[in-house]
Amino acid sequence: MWNEFSHAFLVIFTSLLPVINPPGAALMVLGLLPHASPAQRNRVARAVALNSLVMLAVSIGIGAWVLSFFGISIPVLRLAGGMVIAATGWRLLNAPAQQERTSLAGAAEAEARQGFDASIESQTFYPFTLPLTVGPGAIAVAIAVGTTSPAKGPEAVHVAAAGCALVVLCALIYLCMRYAGRLQSLLGRTGMQVMLRLLAFVILCIGVQIGWYGLSELLGRPAA
Repeated sequence: MWNEFSHAFLVIFTSLLPVINPPGAALMVLGLLPHASPAQRNRVARAVALNSLVMLAVSIGIGAWVLSFFGISIPVLRLAGGMVIAATGWRLLNAPAQQERTSLAGAAEAEARQGFDASIESQTFYPFTLPLTVGPGAIAVAIAVGTTSPAKGPEAVHVAAAGCALVVLCALIYLCMRYAGRLQSLLGRTGMQVMLRLLAFVILCIGVQIGWYGLSELLGRPAA
């Protein structure tokens, strides 16, 4: 039983870890929230980790059935997800340089902080979780892992291994996002602006690459 548990755990964890890339996902979210406070970043990290856990569990459990029900293929999923990621990168790349927020007094400051909190809360699922953390590649891998269950159905040891692997993976997501802000203090404002532009270009390239994978599969051509 232990051998089956460890094998299933390692298969799921090692398959999803390089695709999700928690440090890279944390830097992407940091690029969208360069001025978030530690408390706000902590809330975002918790929400994204929880959302990622639910999404990956659903993808492993019933993802293949859901795509089949709606007639969506994996190449189409990759193409659409790549377009969304590329659009996010393009928006970040062309966004005006963010200036330091001026301090407000009294009720105005509280109102501005409350509005910023509401804006962050509205983005914890899209785009912070989907597609920046759990993108089409991670969903495709999770669905593929879920369809490799034994013909008689997954056993309790496989369900337990999958649950443990996802919990450990999402804990890494939380830790990386929670403490990504320390990089901001090390780089300073100018260095942060340079890193954000480079990161935006990387996000754009990742989106184009994922979309190209999907388009190549639809056209029946090997992706370079």
